[in-house]
Parts: sequence; C-alpha cells; structure tokens
Amino acid sequence: MPELPEVETIANGVDRRVRGDSIVSVRFSGYKEPFKTPPAEMATGLAEMRIGRVYRVGKHIVVDLTKRARSTGAGKSGSGKGKRERSEPAVRAQWIVHLGMTGRLLISAAEVPLPPHTHAVLKLASGRELRFVDARRFGRLALRSAEEGVFAGPGSEPLAISAADFAALFRGRRLSIKAALLNQSLLHGVGNIYADESLFKAGIRPTRVAARLSRDRLDRLRDALRTVLKSAIRAGGSSVSDYVDADGVRGFFQIQHRVYGRKGEPCLMCGTPIRRIVLAGRSTHYCPKCQR
Repeated sequence: MPELPEVETIANGVDRRVRGDSIVSVRFSGYKEPFKTPPAEMATGLAEMRIGRVYRVGKHIVVDLTKRARSTGAGKSGSGKGKRERSEPAVRAQWIVHLGMTGRLLISAAEVPLPPHTHAVLKLASGRELRFVDARRFGRLALRSAEEGVFAGPGSEPLAISAADFAALFRGRRLSIKAALLNQSLLHGVGNIYADESLFKAGIRPTRVAARLSRDRLDRLRDALRTVLKSAIRAGGSSVSDYVDADGVRGFFQIQHRVYGRKGEPCLMCGTPIRRIVLAGRSTHYCPKCQR
C-alpha cells in the first residue's frame, strides 16, 4: 500500500502538472467499490470545476476545487510587478483520493489507451486526462463539500507534530510501538515500510510496549521517523510492488531499505541476520542486535 512518501510524491506530481486546469467531463467505471460518494453525484460536483492545490493529508490525496473562472487575462504568477496580487478563489469542494493497495493517479494524454482497471477519467481543458487506476479496488474516491470543512485526516501529521505531542500520543498505550505507529488515528500516513525503517534507525525493537518507552527514546523515534520519511520523499518513494508516481515512474527508496524486506540478510550495521515476525497482523523486520 502506498504510504506517506509515495502519496506525497504523487500529490506533488499531480499538483505541478494540473493545478489551474479545468475539468471538462468525468467518466466512472461501473464498479461500486471505489466510490464513497455516489458516482453520479461526484460527476456532477466535479464537472466544470477548476483544480486548485493538490496535496497530501495522511495517505489521502486532496484536490481542492474552485469554480471554473472565465478568462481574466491574468498573467503567470511570479512576475511580481505592481499590486495585482489576487487571492485564490474560494474552495468549493475537495476531491479525496485514497489509493488503497494498488491505486494509481496518473496524468495521460487523451490518446493514450486506458489501462485496465481504470475507474475514473477526468478530462481536462488542457486536453490531458487525470486517471484513477486500481486493480484490486481497495482505493476510494469521495467528494467533500465546503460545508463539511477542510479534510484534515484521521490523525496527526508525522512531519509536523511537535516532540511533546508525539510523546503524548503513546502515553498509556499498552500495544507494541510498531502497532502504535501503524494506527492511523494517532499518526496518519505511516505504514509498514516506514515504521520498520524508522524503528531501526531509532534503535528500538518493534515489540516494545509504547507506553514504556522513555521520553528520550520517543524523541529519538520522532527524529528517525521524520528523517526516513523525508529521505523517502526525496527518492520518490519505495517501489516494492506496483507503485508508480503520477507520470508512471517508479521510486527508488527501496534500495536504501535497512531492514524492510531483508529477512535473513546481514544487518548493514552489525552483520546480524535480519529477523521477520508478524506483529499487529503485519510483516515486521528488525535487527535483534541493533534494536533493543
């Protein structure tokens, strides 16, 4: 499943390519699974809207939608002369995309054949198409009105949370620290890969009870988590399965993995074979010597 770095990479790529473009028409597949909002309602809400900022919240991609503007003759931003600054149009709705396990959000020329398992096609005024492709149909699409408020996600943002707030998340939590990191109501966006990699970097065994970790160790874990996530974003995410970015390009952070997917291989720090266990229902990798 795409995690925070992969979703961030896709959102940034989509934002660079389609911000300011307008939605001309919308087509959806006949499968009901990908839709949290009824397809007919979503198609009506998306049509004739202008795409504003595209960004990540947890593991969700959020597309701000504003009213499609008529030609204003405004120049490109960045010219900086005079006092022609205009406020951004008010957000009228948000299109929320959760990629699930195999979802992809791709930007394609209209003449490129649709990939199998394409469930949404947003035809844009530029002539391109924004396509949602999901073979296993665990992804979800929803339209959120302005009256519902800005989508904030289920938990705290790992890259923005303070040290004090991070430590407070685990106070009294009797579950393993690995399970706590995967709890999206605590920290949204962290998944299996980056929980394992961050715990290794922090030197913490994934089976440790969250509530028993000292403040010093939690501070170290927060720093490790932020470092790992930022490094993965710079590398375009981890392509360990079928993840690709908005242009169909694979990430390459997987070549920097220290424990994830390396069962039986020597630890890159001490040479001890990496162990794999199942914890919180998830495959978990760690070094029994470096992580205590």
